[in-house]
Amino acid sequence: MALLIITFGCIAAGVIARGEPAGADARAYWAAVRIWLGGGDPYHPTGPFLPYVYAPWMLPLFAPWALMPWDVAWYVWRGGTILGLLWTIHWAYRQRPLQTAVLVALLGFPFGANLDTGNINLPLTLLLWAAQFSPPVVAGALWAIASWMKWVPIVFLAVLRPRARLWGVIFLALSVILSLATLPGTIAQLEALVSFGRRPIRLDYIVFLWALVPVLWRRSEPFAWLRPGWWRARIDRLRAERRSRSRRVRNWFGVPYGSPSDRRPAFGQLPPASGRDG
Repeated sequence: MALLIITFGCIAAGVIARGEPAGADARAYWAAVRIWLGGGDPYHPTGPFLPYVYAPWMLPLFAPWALMPWDVAWYVWRGGTILGLLWTIHWAYRQRPLQTAVLVALLGFPFGANLDTGNINLPLTLLLWAAQFSPPVVAGALWAIASWMKWVPIVFLAVLRPRARLWGVIFLALSVILSLATLPGTIAQLEALVSFGRRPIRLDYIVFLWALVPVLWRRSEPFAWLRPGWWRARIDRLRAERRSRSRRVRNWFGVPYGSPSDRRPAFGQLPPASGRDG
């Protein structure tokens, strides 16, 4: 609890100190919808707004929120993100208190940075959390939305259930089709991304590590992968599975497996049966 209190205190102090300048990224999403509804180009905005850099077909997803006045919209955006983050911390703390407190302290800066700018990284992290507690269709849709907005969530396909992975790939293919259907806007999106040029290392992306907590905390030894022996056993198991699959495929096609010396029967032994009667 001491670690959590210190971390939350530092984050709160930073958020309060920033005051009005905070929320630059969230304001970009808010302004993009209003510019789009007004017939303008959200990828080349006029005024003190950052350009919108996500798929054009995602603009309606922001519309219900962006129709609020900015002061209300920013309060809802950051307040909802904080509530979602606290819910995930509460779940993780009930499973493993000390490990959760240490991890929250290590991720304190990325949490604070995302809460300050209102960047969508933290809401997408919460979507990845929700995907791990949702039915397969919903989980696949949440993963696909997060992956189409940012590239980092793609790797989280491995932590979904098999059926959710299938739905995720289907929804991701649908996202590609929607982007092709709105091709002029998609080209403008790519131009907006390129116009940013070389950007500094984004430490706020580290917040996506928080989405691994449901996977790790459900294991009896969540940090066993830090031991070299765990990786050696994993590699040996993968090699054994690959040899087993290769042997089954070769047997199915009737292709001999192994070297000629391995397949040659020893002196005094009969060759293996062909599988035919008589």
